[in-house]
Amino acid sequence: MEEEKVIRHHYLDWIKVLAIFIVFLYHCSMFFNSFDWHIKNNTINHTYIEFFSLLVGNWIMPIFFVISGMSAYYALKRRNSKSFMKERFLRLGLPLLLGIFVLSPPQVFIERITNNQFVGSFIQYFPHYFDGLYLEIGGTGNFAFFGHHLWYLLMLLVFSGITLPFFQKTRMNARRKEFNLLHYLFLPIPLSIAALTVNSIVNLGSWGIIYYLLLYIFGFYFFSRESLRRFVRNIGILAGVLSILFTAIYLSWVMFYGFPMTAGVSWGVFMIVRVLLVWNTIFLILYLGDQFLNKSNRALSYASEASMPFYVLHQPIIILIGYLIYNLAWPVPVKLIILVSSSFAIIMWIYHFMIRRVNILRVMFGLKGNKEMSSEKRMEDTVKL
Repeated sequence: MEEEKVIRHHYLDWIKVLAIFIVFLYHCSMFFNSFDWHIKNNTINHTYIEFFSLLVGNWIMPIFFVISGMSAYYALKRRNSKSFMKERFLRLGLPLLLGIFVLSPPQVFIERITNNQFVGSFIQYFPHYFDGLYLEIGGTGNFAFFGHHLWYLLMLLVFSGITLPFFQKTRMNARRKEFNLLHYLFLPIPLSIAALTVNSIVNLGSWGIIYYLLLYIFGFYFFSRESLRRFVRNIGILAGVLSILFTAIYLSWVMFYGFPMTAGVSWGVFMIVRVLLVWNTIFLILYLGDQFLNKSNRALSYASEASMPFYVLHQPIIILIGYLIYNLAWPVPVKLIILVSSSFAIIMWIYHFMIRRVNILRVMFGLKGNKEMSSEKRMEDTVKL
């Protein structure tokens, strides 16, 4: 069978870059809103900042897992299983280890001292970092074995390993059935079942591990089909309308009635609304990306390479800047501007002047070494996240 021609989907690179920036803004918002986080401002904002957190919190991580599943399909068309897993361990495993042993200890330390759970310097605290497993914000364990915000890398490594035997059988099957209306209508059913039954099993970023695994599998088997783009162009506007509708229902529900706390009919309806919100928002994002972002330039090449280091660094830097300003008597808008602008500037300075120029740092942050990757190769690589 003739192998399918590998087509570069630049809009997926743009979606990845923009999604990581939204994650950055989301974690900045967590410093000010009323939800549990590692460090909180001395004044909580229940209006526009909390609205933003609610607006993006449902779908931002699901879009990563869908794109990761698509990326796995494209990667396995060019690599064998051994090469695929080697790359995964290097590009995901090394940044994860860096996060666990270098970037997480300061984050846990700041959480402990700002919540009066520890008194002393970071040097005095560091041996205690290995006391118990960090399982939740406000808990007593310290060792963040999942790298705090880098849990996504750990999940992606696990998913890559357990799905590889099944994906191997599909990688050379170039002529797959077209994505059609039945897929759009019925694939949310297993997502809804997962949300209603096992969403509490390793719940990260508001969704359970099984839910994310299904999205990753769907990304590989369904969203990577070339026919999806034609389908998205036809369904995109409808998906956008439904996305707005379910988002409005969700926001109104939370703002007027709060989150349902016990299982029941209302809780079940609430969870299905969330699933349909995410599902249609994914199609809306793919539609907008295909319509407006399917082109490459130097900015995309630079931002795409910077995305992994940016993702790895963003939360530790936000928490550090937050620690410096959390108790100051400044208005929330002033602190928000300072937190966003200074965190972004520091992250990009570290990347531009240090990480991208030093081979050992490139490798530790999930990039290829300079000798290993020519500028032409950078433009041809598929999405890594």
